[in-house]
Amino acid sequence: VQLQASGGGLVQAGGSLRLSCLVSGRTFGTYAMGWFRQTPGKERDFVAAISWSGGSTAYAESAKGRFTISRDNAKNTVYLQMNSLKPEDTAVYYCAADPQTNPLHVYSRSHDYDYWGQGTLVTVSS
Repeated sequence: VQLQASGGGLVQAGGSLRLSCLVSGRTFGTYAMGWFRQTPGKERDFVAAISWSGGSTAYAESAKGRFTISRDNAKNTVYLQMNSLKPEDTAVYYCAADPQTNPLHVYSRSHDYDYWGQGTLVTVSS
């Protein structure tokens, strides 16, 4: 399984970005997906997650009301729409995948995920 994250970049505070994560190698539709972020010297933090059916989602408190996770199983892609960005959102964002049998399971802990993408850098200027 390979995950390819994209969509990062430089944006001003208050702006928006949409991250994408393309999954290849196995049946995407049975993977729970998550987004995490990391800044230098800190642990990787949970941002958002979605079940393989898309029927369940979860968000970190910092992401609620501003970020939206979604998926298109036909395109093997999960998205993270980020609005009202703040300088503290600056980080490398990683997507992660975990094979699942339960269509509603979501996970917020990094060690629950088996596969990781390479990360995409988001920089929010003040």
